[in-house]
Amino acid sequence: MSNKLMINDLYPWLAGYWLQWQTSLNNQQFPAASLLVSPSGLGAERLIEKLSAAVMCSHSHSEACGFCHSCELMKSGSHPDFHLISPEKEGKAITVDQIRQCNKLAQESAQLSGARFIVINPADSMNESAANALLKTLEAPGRNCFFLLVASRINPLLPTIISRCQKTVLTPPSSEQVSHWLSEQTSQPVPPYAAHLNGYSPLNTLAFIQSGELAKYQAFEQDIAHCLTDASADISACVKQINEAPTQYLAWLWTMLTDTQKVQFGVVEQQQLPISLRLAKQISYPVLYRQTKALTRLMEELKTFSGLNSELLISDWLFNFNDEKTCL
Repeated sequence: MSNKLMINDLYPWLAGYWLQWQTSLNNQQFPAASLLVSPSGLGAERLIEKLSAAVMCSHSHSEACGFCHSCELMKSGSHPDFHLISPEKEGKAITVDQIRQCNKLAQESAQLSGARFIVINPADSMNESAANALLKTLEAPGRNCFFLLVASRINPLLPTIISRCQKTVLTPPSSEQVSHWLSEQTSQPVPPYAAHLNGYSPLNTLAFIQSGELAKYQAFEQDIAHCLTDASADISACVKQINEAPTQYLAWLWTMLTDTQKVQFGVVEQQQLPISLRLAKQISYPVLYRQTKALTRLMEELKTFSGLNSELLISDWLFNFNDEKTCL
């Protein structure tokens, strides 16, 4: 836990969320169970840290003082009444045994006679047994005990879990806000479409620029455009490239195709990928529509089922795209 966080230490797009929480804390109306839903790259960790520090502070209701015994314990990561429940191994589920232990903590008295704060992150990694075990405790967590469930997606959560929590959903800032913030963080040129490629996530976009991913994308854009529009292109080279990082490359490809569809409907925006203007002239809408749907299914299959032959599936999609275009 870092030193005291002031409002200016939050990312600018998070300030409004914090002020809402702070008002509830000031009025002693903060809910016993809260759900924070945030896509990656929005800096939700800072918001969670600031809330945790404020709740645990023994001198203030709505802002960590940074100097009391509780704040010192939070900084050192050793506060006995603050608990973080997360998977025991990365990529694994939060288990029912972990939640049962969590339920026990929620019913015990605070060791320092203050609040108890339990963060479950990521809550969408709870298996069904764990989620069901948590339900009763969320209804009546015990006096002065607060739960914060954190999830990147709301769909995997049980409706009964969601209904027991006060929900806060973080949304990406506008393209203008992202551009302004990025201009303060880096001297490197940032094309308007960089944020678009990264779901308008400021932190992911900054990493995209600083890590050299932009140049990687630009090279891929030219290679895949050639594959999609030239029947004589070496598709196997594109397949090999995409298969090196399927999630990333297919997401880029999906954005290219959906931007191209927008252009064909007469929607042209500053943040659209420039390649979409070219593709809109070279690929018919029926082909584009069918193959974008097929790509969406492919991405979902690779995400849902482990062990699939991604190289073969990607190859099939590219050959089908090329064959369908050639037959027109």
